[in-house]
Amino acid sequence: MARVTRTPAPAAAAQRLPLPLDVRVMNIVSGTVFALAGVGLVAAGGLWLMRSPLFPIRAIQLEGEVARNSVPTIRANATPRLAGNFFSADLQDGRRAFEAVPWVRRAVLRRVWPDRLAVRLEEHRAAALWAGPNEAPGAERLVNLQGEVFEANVGDVEDEALPTLAGPEGSAAQMLALLQRLQTALAPLELAVERLDLSGRGSWRAALDSGATLELGRGTEEELLARTDRFVRTLTQATGRWQAPLLYADLRHADGYAVRLRGVSTTTPPTPGGVAKNH
Repeated sequence: MARVTRTPAPAAAAQRLPLPLDVRVMNIVSGTVFALAGVGLVAAGGLWLMRSPLFPIRAIQLEGEVARNSVPTIRANATPRLAGNFFSADLQDGRRAFEAVPWVRRAVLRRVWPDRLAVRLEEHRAAALWAGPNEAPGAERLVNLQGEVFEANVGDVEDEALPTLAGPEGSAAQMLALLQRLQTALAPLELAVERLDLSGRGSWRAALDSGATLELGRGTEEELLARTDRFVRTLTQATGRWQAPLLYADLRHADGYAVRLRGVSTTTPPTPGGVAKNH
């Protein structure tokens, strides 16, 4: 019987041999070139989409609050500041464009395929007039419910009888918070604050809708409210015998307060309840 001897296949032997260095380098270079070419094609396609006139923004859809502005007015003010097509329009620039429209507090933009921008608006809600130290007479700004000062046509709120806040720049939120608590505290006397002043030294004064003035003095919000509550609880007791309108009350005393009534000039000592009456 003949013996058969098998030799290794040439292909298998070749597979065990490493590729020459120049071949490996060439493979790496060619792979890199193809990858860069792919990236370049993607980038070129993106640039084309961003600059192409085939994807214009054809409509702007307004949502949310538009009570203070008409839709045509908002579009006329904001649309000219929008640049680019559906893909390239900068939504942050668009947000700033809409928030520059009077009465618009916040705008949120999103793309709606294939050719629309949806804009959700939040409007300012005026809570008070602002008469800061840099305001010219008759040129007040407004304070919204969040305590933010904003610019708008004050004539738009003339029929709302808003109170006025007058204080240092940056104090609007603090002043609005105290105003709201003072209004609640004075409600049992059927009085309301028409103007609240805060001096640069931290002293508070309130002008009431009755024409009276409350000198609140300095202190924390809780201290001011404690003095106001004491005034509200005891005013009728302190002034009941004269039945005259209140002109002025000084609440800065630690153990009482002084009042001045219209047409009354008598001075009496403090009552047992600790209320000093200066008429």
